[in-house]
Amino acid sequence: MMLAWAMFSALALAQPKGQPVPNADERGKKVVDDAVAALGGSKFLEMEDRVESGRAYSFYHEQLSGLSIARIYTRYLDVTAGKTGEELGVRERQAFGKNDDWAVVFREDGGWELTYRGAKQLPAERFERYRDSTLRDLFYILRERLNEKGMTFESRGLDVFENQPVEIVDITDAQDRTTTAYFQQITKLPVGQVFSWRDPKTKERNDEVSRFARYREVNGIQWPHQITRERNGDKIYEIFADSVTFNQDLTDDFFSPVAIQKDSRPRKK
Repeated sequence: MMLAWAMFSALALAQPKGQPVPNADERGKKVVDDAVAALGGSKFLEMEDRVESGRAYSFYHEQLSGLSIARIYTRYLDVTAGKTGEELGVRERQAFGKNDDWAVVFREDGGWELTYRGAKQLPAERFERYRDSTLRDLFYILRERLNEKGMTFESRGLDVFENQPVEIVDITDAQDRTTTAYFQQITKLPVGQVFSWRDPKTKERNDEVSRFARYREVNGIQWPHQITRERNGDKIYEIFADSVTFNQDLTDDFFSPVAIQKDSRPRKK
């Protein structure tokens, strides 16, 4: 095992990061296709919704600033043909507390904060940040945007990421938004992603890094149960999921901007 690891590491270091790769587009697309297959193939591509339950931590300047029981509800939508790079094809409800008594809902048409007092619409800039981050998110790209016109998959070769041998692929859309994805060479699963964006007010560049770990198979789909996010080198968010379930028949009403009712979690019949 140590010999195999040494061989992978040597191979990764032999391919300088960022150097041209022969047939880079073909190689990059194959790496992405292998990742989709590893995540569950058609079951991954056809999942309608997802519920992640566990503990979420927020950080400020590397210091823990908050923790909570969290449930992240996600539902995928059909997107108009040719509009997958513009229209948001997902609804998400980020709920916190034992009974989901505080939540944030993101829809294709805006975002709302939900409390016992009712719904309050989020500032436009916060929704736009969520929208842009979602369109750049690797799992969203693999689920919703693979066949988008103008999307390219360019291999950057082999390297080591988080002490793992990885294949690196730059995924770039027609709007020139690039997500650099890291796929474990043996399992083919995504282990990280990086993208950059500029603050519309300050014009400063921000680098976002996400790490994916503790994959578990549920109903034929592989999903990371630990996700960590960093911005400009500082950890900002981490979730440890105790459970992840799929296709729970989440309805439109569950993502409507209305006040939370006590213990409003959906239950599959």
